[in-house]
Amino acid sequence: MKKNRAGIFGTGFYLPDEKLTNFDLEKMVDTSDEWIVERTGIHERRIAGKTMATSDMAFNAAKMALEDAGITPDELDLIIVATISSDRIIPSTACMLQNMLGAAHAAAFDLTAACSGFIYASSVAAQFIESGVYKKILVIGAETLSRFINWQDRNTCVIFGDGAGAAVYGAVDGEYGILGFDLGADGAGGDYLDIPAGGSRCPASIETVENKLHYLRMNGREVFRFSVKIFGETILKSLEKADLQKKDIDWLVPHQANIRIIKTGAKRLAVPMEKIIVNLDKYGNTSAASVPIALAEAAHNKVFKKGDILALVGFGAGLTWASCIMKWSREE
Repeated sequence: MKKNRAGIFGTGFYLPDEKLTNFDLEKMVDTSDEWIVERTGIHERRIAGKTMATSDMAFNAAKMALEDAGITPDELDLIIVATISSDRIIPSTACMLQNMLGAAHAAAFDLTAACSGFIYASSVAAQFIESGVYKKILVIGAETLSRFINWQDRNTCVIFGDGAGAAVYGAVDGEYGILGFDLGADGAGGDYLDIPAGGSRCPASIETVENKLHYLRMNGREVFRFSVKIFGETILKSLEKADLQKKDIDWLVPHQANIRIIKTGAKRLAVPMEKIIVNLDKYGNTSAASVPIALAEAAHNKVFKKGDILALVGFGAGLTWASCIMKWSREE
């Protein structure tokens, strides 16, 4: 008898209504549509309204995923929210979401791994499901990064956007589901992408606000170099653990950071662009929400068919990286 694996029962995603185009940014900072598109591939991104927080977007994505999975919040055993932009330091966004959903029986916690967060969280969910401890787990990537962007810094303000993506995991036949994953970190590169103030080392003060230390900072050159290198390496490790090869990949679902990173990674893996899910032109980089939004949008557009081999990959602040190989188990 084949052992059960963790597979996806349903997906959901949510994007705010407000669009911020490259032409809008031309009026705000020294940049141009041509410059942004050439370097990133992004044309526009979504921005959460003033009264909307990360938990609100997570709630909308969760409702869609639960409906898609055909289960009620009461059936959930665990909620994991991957985010670096939680509503507050405490309580966790996951606990707030648990209350909003009415998921009274679910444990809940946040996971912080930036752009790798959804895959990190999915690997955690897989352990609980494969061990038989839990049966239904809601995993969400949700970010309101617009709250942490310096809109005068063209190195960051052109890249990031807001949104949420969700997946409900449960046990599927061992032939399907998550077949292998790879997680990694390099804390030595932590300063390449960070928010300096707001934590215990540098708490909020007049000086931190005046010096704009609560905004996201990025060494674009180093982050790009790291991302291009790790993209293919981590997927190859996941493929090896799944006993598969590059040629077996039917769909690549990458973190939506930069089109040049995606194209370079795809070339190294010999995956044609028509087999890669790309939506960064519409939504920009939504960090932990990036991979689940791309996954859910494609799933709801019935891109995947049962038995397809999906490769998911994320990389970002920490520095962190994560990938997983999944055999799609749903009949669309």
